[in-house]
Amino acid sequence: MWNCKALSVPQQSLGFVFYIYIFFLSGDALALPKVQCPNHPEALLVEDYRAGDMICPECGLVVGDRVIDVGSEWRTFSNDKAAKDPSRVGDAQNPLLNGGDLSTMISKGTGSASFDEFGNSKYQNRRTMSSSDRAMLNAFKEITNMSDRINLPRNIIDRTNNLFKQVYEQKSLKGRSNDAIASACLYIACRQEGVPRTFKEICAVSRISKKEIGRCFKLILKALETSVDLITTGDFMSRFCSNLGLPKQVQMAATYIARKAVELDLVPGRSPISVAAAAIYMASQASAEKKTQKEIGDIAGVADVTIRQSYRLIYPRAADLFPPDFKFDTPVDKLPQL
Repeated sequence: MWNCKALSVPQQSLGFVFYIYIFFLSGDALALPKVQCPNHPEALLVEDYRAGDMICPECGLVVGDRVIDVGSEWRTFSNDKAAKDPSRVGDAQNPLLNGGDLSTMISKGTGSASFDEFGNSKYQNRRTMSSSDRAMLNAFKEITNMSDRINLPRNIIDRTNNLFKQVYEQKSLKGRSNDAIASACLYIACRQEGVPRTFKEICAVSRISKKEIGRCFKLILKALETSVDLITTGDFMSRFCSNLGLPKQVQMAATYIARKAVELDLVPGRSPISVAAAAIYMASQASAEKKTQKEIGDIAGVADVTIRQSYRLIYPRAADLFPPDFKFDTPVDKLPQL
């Protein structure tokens, strides 16, 4: 019989652990029960990492013991100057690398038994990381760095890594740099996840030209036989207005103006980004929160002349573009004529 805590009911606790053990041996995924307190099934269990217990906060019952701690084995400090690495478990498993990046590295020997009579090390690393894994690992680091600079979430980074792995293994983009492929994969992942970024935004956080990213983008779509949704003015509106510090009313008006302009076919052939910038300019000029073309252009990544060209196309129908409940600070007939 195992020694159990004073708070626990030993039969229930041991029964749970034994059942889990049988589950892993049988491999039946449907047999895994939900870990919960029998007296308070809705209670959120508290994990005691030091003791390895899962405890019910309502009655103190130890529902499960011997919980595996998935945290770091050692504490590391930024100013630690020690030459030896105390970690014995290596990096986390990476399923995108061959073999999951699980390998054994033999450290340098220190005793006489580690060397032969000629002074050569008896035990050497026969397997090191392959060149393909090393290239993918460098690309994954570059993708993470680019994503961090523009505050992209983890799910987009994971999708980008998967896209890069597919392209790299197909070897369909030979001659293109891995950085260019990684930048194009990041652009595709953003559009597939519904948070598109412009080519200029991706170009700003990478070392690749906009033209090269565009070429890789088309080649990747063809190689993977995939597609992305068309971008619209609404995809960028909330982000642009938020970066400009515009209130919700102006953002809603700009979204309405851009959508109405597209429906009335007032901006044929214009990019959604330039139409969105022109709509923001018109909505801000009609409100108390006025923004200049340069301020909007810096955020949207378009030139002042591009905003003026799109604005001139929608200005003649300005009275029909604003939402009915919009509160004008500047009347429509007093809006600037560019």
